Amino acid sequence: MKNLAPKLAAAVALAAAVSAGGNAAAEELTGTLKKIKETGVITVGHRDSSIPFSYLDDKQNAVGYSVDLCLKVVEAVKAELKMPGLKVQMQPVTSSNRIPLLQNGTVDMECGSTTNSTERQKQVSFGLTTFVTNVKVVVKKNSGINSLADLNGKPVATTSGTTSVQLLRANEKAKGIDFKEIYGKDHAESFLLLDSGRAVAFVMDDILIAGLVANSKNPGEYRMLDDVLRTEPYGIMLRKDDPQFKHLVDATLAGLMKSGEVARLYARWFTQPIPPRGVNLNFPMSKELNDAIKDPNDRGVAG
Repeated sequence: MKNLAPKLAAAVALAAAVSAGGNAAAEELTGTLKKIKETGVITVGHRDSSIPFSYLDDKQNAVGYSVDLCLKVVEAVKAELKMPGLKVQMQPVTSSNRIPLLQNGTVDMECGSTTNSTERQKQVSFGLTTFVTNVKVVVKKNSGINSLADLNGKPVATTSGTTSVQLLRANEKAKGIDFKEIYGKDHAESFLLLDSGRAVAFVMDDILIAGLVANSKNPGEYRMLDDVLRTEPYGIMLRKDDPQFKHLVDATLAGLMKSGEVARLYARWFTQPIPPRGVNLNFPMSKELNDAIKDPNDRGVAG
């Protein structure tokens, strides 16, 4: 996709029009904003174990970097629709059902760790890039596995509904390697497959691996292989062909990026102690994400 500057300008114009138009503007609402106005509810899809993006704390509340960004969008929706009492409903989703639940209207936006890909763009839309990750492989240090070739004939874990194993199979260094795929229903279960020895490796985004390792019983037991399978952008997932809501989401995120709020939220979740155990992921912002904040875009990775 092309740079979003014209779209962001349109989003700002839309926000002004809705704010100034009162009831007349409300009659012109379409898609998600119309649904929210009519029902009095906005439903936010969240993950249970995508640390530090979207996960449950010790009180079973959804927290995280992506959750915070989505709640900023919720505040913008309240202001646009002049609905300060708008009900916010949090709905758990998984890698497997996040797209269907968005498409069928169960959730209005998905706030997790979802890769914006050109293939997914055929089904859904994405807000501006809010994170950039590298897909990698984590193993136990004592496993004797030092390269992708060492996975031959061994069980490898990943999460249902993700593309990680396909990326592993497509990697040049993995050609001719035969391994058994084992799936967890979420990232926590997939990591448990590695932790318990049922799998010798776990394929996933590096930051998600870092979060799971940091919160494990013995973080020092694990290490990531050097190979990067793919670099991927994350974004808030939205329904397709809903330009009015997307413009509002993008304008909100662009404002947070320009004001420095996104950088502050990043520091809170990636370089400071986070709940529930006060673990610090020590994951400084990458050049790729810094570039995406300076030049906001919704470009998806191929595939």
